Amino acid sequence: MKIQLRKTALSLAIAACVGVSGAALANDTTSAIKGQIKGPNGNPAAGTKITIVHIPSGSTKETETNDAGYFTAKGLRVGGPYSVVVDSDVFADQSFNNINLQVGADYPVNVTLEPQSNIEQIVVTGRAISTMSGGTGPAATFTLEDLENTPAINRDLRDIIRIDPRVTIDDSRGSINCGGGNPRFNSLTLDGVRMNDNFGLSSNGYPTIRAPFSFDAIEQVAVELAPFDVQYGGFTSCNINAVTKSGGNEIHGGVFFDYTNDSMKGDKIEGENVDNGDYSEKRYGFNVGLPLIKDSLFLFTSYEKLEGVQQFNYDPLGSSVSNADLARIQQITQDVYGYNAGGMPASSPVEDEKILVKLDWNINDSHRANLIYNYNDGYTLSQSDTGSTRLSLDSHFFEQGAELTSIVGSLYSDWSDNFSTEVRLGKSKLDARVQSLDAASSFGEFQINTADGGTVYIGPDDSRQSNDLNYDTTTAKIAGTYYFDQHTITAGYEYEKLDVFNLFVQQTQGE
Repeated sequence: MKIQLRKTALSLAIAACVGVSGAALANDTTSAIKGQIKGPNGNPAAGTKITIVHIPSGSTKETETNDAGYFTAKGLRVGGPYSVVVDSDVFADQSFNNINLQVGADYPVNVTLEPQSNIEQIVVTGRAISTMSGGTGPAATFTLEDLENTPAINRDLRDIIRIDPRVTIDDSRGSINCGGGNPRFNSLTLDGVRMNDNFGLSSNGYPTIRAPFSFDAIEQVAVELAPFDVQYGGFTSCNINAVTKSGGNEIHGGVFFDYTNDSMKGDKIEGENVDNGDYSEKRYGFNVGLPLIKDSLFLFTSYEKLEGVQQFNYDPLGSSVSNADLARIQQITQDVYGYNAGGMPASSPVEDEKILVKLDWNINDSHRANLIYNYNDGYTLSQSDTGSTRLSLDSHFFEQGAELTSIVGSLYSDWSDNFSTEVRLGKSKLDARVQSLDAASSFGEFQINTADGGTVYIGPDDSRQSNDLNYDTTTAKIAGTYYFDQHTITAGYEYEKLDVFNLFVQQTQGE
């Protein structure tokens, strides 16, 4: 079965402060600083120069207030710190330091200047904005400080966003529930490109088995429940909006390593021994940001690897399936059919690997661009048929995995103090695999009923004998924003194309 979907959206809004539309597919990946500058008597300080400096990269943006004293600087990197200098030819200058910006939110800088004779300079430290509020509606924004200081034992954004009382995590399935909405109505975006389960088979909402990007690659993440910005759409529950880190003029980074093994796990439940097998599990990685060309070109990259373990239970053994029956099944299968039905391993190894590379380019004071490559490949193992009376030997196990590759490029431009644009192109490819560990044998599925009411399963699972899924997603966005006084005009065009191939035919090898 092959499915091809094409979707386009044209978004146009004119409002006093913000546009409203539900047609857009993407979201905001940047921040903004805006405000009004007044003179000592409350009159607009027209023509005042505003200089905004991103300290880590040295990039500078300059603008001037209009006749009403208003200014807006859009398309800024999230995080910071930033410094803002208000330079007036008539009144005393002011500066704001240590400003950190939140994704999709406007940072307010409203200043009443003083006469030159009264004060030489005022230095102001940027104030914090509540993490439980957003610039475009109810949202929780988690900054880099939150990500670094909040326990995240699974190294997953779910460990962080569950702090928001409007969000609950189903730990058995890994799904995210926002405000009571169905998890399949969520959307996950990384730097403006959706990383959703586009075919709808995943229980955790991700396109991959685990989080599709490294935890250490994230600068900020926002959970947006009801944004009323024209740039948001494609979901009805919540949008989980993640933005990656960038390199700067100073080298920064980190490494991590965690480890566990079977001896660190309990081996008894209510006095009954539990066989944990003999295993070890480790996870390690690094991230680094650095300048390739000072003040101009920067690199950030992260790597994460899980060398994990999948543990198995065999509940029917000793109750509805006896050891004698099991041995007899294994012997007959080998002697009569020449087939190795397999055994009952306590655990088996699994892996997951993540790579992210990001280039940031300050073309000049009016234009900047970035290019992001993200890769994730991981898998898990399943016993297929389990329960109080069902027992699967490992010839009946199957692997479920996914390989995701995405590339996105963005260009942010200021053509004047009042007009800015954003252009984004993205391409992602998912190759999902669901196949029996014994697929090469071409042996069908066998179910053997025991005298004690149990069922033993051997051979490739009937639903995994011919099962394949892959899809490609192409996205494009062109958006422009024009400011005059306190008003904003936003217009844009977005395009998404989804090509899907799905193969699912049961019992092609027999049952």
